[in-house]
Amino acid sequence: MAEEANFLNELGARRFELLVNSVFDYAIYMLDPTGHIASWNAGARRFKGYEAHEIIGSHFSRFFTDEDRASDLPGRALQTARTEGKFESEGWRVRKDGSRFWAHVVVDPIRDEDGTLIGFAKITRDNSDKKAAQEEVERTRAALYQAQKLQALGELTGGIAHDFNNLMTVIRGSADMLDREGLPPQRRQRYLRAIIETADHASTLISHLLAFGRRQPVNPEILDLNLRIDAIGDVLDRTLGGAIIVALDLAPDLWRTEVDAAQLETALLNAAFNARDAMPEGGRITIRTENRPATATDPDMVCVTLADTGQGMAPEVAERVFEPFFTTKPVGKGTGLGLSQIHGFAAQAGGRAEIRSAPGEGTALSLLLPRTMKIAAADKAALALSHDGMGQRVLLVEDNDAVRDVGTAMLEDLGYTVVGANCAEEALTLLQTHSVDLLLTDVVMPGRSGISLARMVRKSHPTLPILLASGYSEEIISGSATEFELLRKPFDTRAIDVAIQSACGRAAEMRLG
Repeated sequence: MAEEANFLNELGARRFELLVNSVFDYAIYMLDPTGHIASWNAGARRFKGYEAHEIIGSHFSRFFTDEDRASDLPGRALQTARTEGKFESEGWRVRKDGSRFWAHVVVDPIRDEDGTLIGFAKITRDNSDKKAAQEEVERTRAALYQAQKLQALGELTGGIAHDFNNLMTVIRGSADMLDREGLPPQRRQRYLRAIIETADHASTLISHLLAFGRRQPVNPEILDLNLRIDAIGDVLDRTLGGAIIVALDLAPDLWRTEVDAAQLETALLNAAFNARDAMPEGGRITIRTENRPATATDPDMVCVTLADTGQGMAPEVAERVFEPFFTTKPVGKGTGLGLSQIHGFAAQAGGRAEIRSAPGEGTALSLLLPRTMKIAAADKAALALSHDGMGQRVLLVEDNDAVRDVGTAMLEDLGYTVVGANCAEEALTLLQTHSVDLLLTDVVMPGRSGISLARMVRKSHPTLPILLASGYSEEIISGSATEFELLRKPFDTRAIDVAIQSACGRAAEMRLG
């Protein structure tokens, strides 16, 4: 009986070995308890390029990339399998010829009858084609998003250019009046207020153009949608024309949500342009916000609805509006990308888009976005006490003389002593002869950039608070937004105050860490 049992065991093992070796779509092989390769099947040979005699006895970490080995991913994979009963992941692996492939990997522990670990079973599938397909989908999605952004920019340009010229007229005219002698104090104050308010409006317009024009990955941030929509409403009011009335119905105490601000604004602008086209004789667009408490199927959601008084749509049309390239507009009048981008944006944010419409009753498009309990950076700054310069010295580096003079006045108003420089080279020289408590530098300057200066100063003065100032969009500054605090132009005294607090806070963390 014992001999018969041994024969059957050997026969079963042989059949299992033949079965494993006949599999070409999966690399299936055994590891000993330390991770060294004990067997090798045909699939492993096909994926990885090694013959059995070349690889058996080697440690399986040789298939990992250099960066994964440096982080000890092979060791963590075995430890996870040992303690949790399985390790499963996807990642890059390396073939014999040095090329990489995208692998789906499963590692299972093998134990004897006593529960003692005797090795691991490792199964790998080459998912490179699937990975390439996913990347192509992402590239296509990015191209579609960029196309609809350009469409939105085209719609915005005419209205904003006209409005921007109006703003410049107010600023230029007010400045001309202020230059007159004997101007009564009340009129002087009125013209000053007009310049300040008009400059704020101009800054809003420029920030919108930068937001829509930039190419960058999704960058979620915590938003007060009421504030965003208030600004968007202002832009739409200028852009859609006098026949369209834009009304806001914003819920008090609206919950926060975490989404990409540029994509949100693009989505609402595209929805507004569609609504305008549905009202050729004019009409009303209402943008409404509300909190929607959790239900059996949804968590707490923040809802933004854009409703028009236009022609409305038949049910069979409304069912298809989120399809890419589907449009009811005449040829050359629309790409069919606007509503598909809205749907994609909402889904990517963890929510969804809904549409309600009927012929003659207008259309209401709703974005449902998940509520977040995180605290926005702006809220944290607002909670902080105003910083008193108390005579601390700021090295202000700015190549524009007028901007440097205004910045100096603002800093001195906050209690700082200012040392000015018009380029990075002058700033480096001043640092050798002056003791300063903070560096505030413009980003784009002739010669050495502010980013390069900041990095040099960080090496020589590792705990000095550093603040970058820029009027460009974030991708111009590249990864420096994570290295240093950023002050956006145009700025006022309050913005400088908050930014300095953040820069000093980061420097304090570096000293402690």
